[in-house]
Amino acid sequence: MISKTTMSGPYRLGLPDPEPQPTEGCPRCEALSQQRATARRTGDLSAVSDLNVAMRAHQGGGCA
Repeated sequence: MISKTTMSGPYRLGLPDPEPQPTEGCPRCEALSQQRATARRTGDLSAVSDLNVAMRAHQGGGCA
């Protein structure tokens, strides 16, 4: 039995999605946006990413 010893081709990643924007008039979106700005200002990019996920989930559930 012959086993393959070479690697397959490179894995290609696309560009990341743009940051979600707060929906006008939605207090939850505004709060998440402010928290994200604070996290970015303090250099906590992990929190920025988490807040982007939270905002997308909130908006996907139908926000004000």
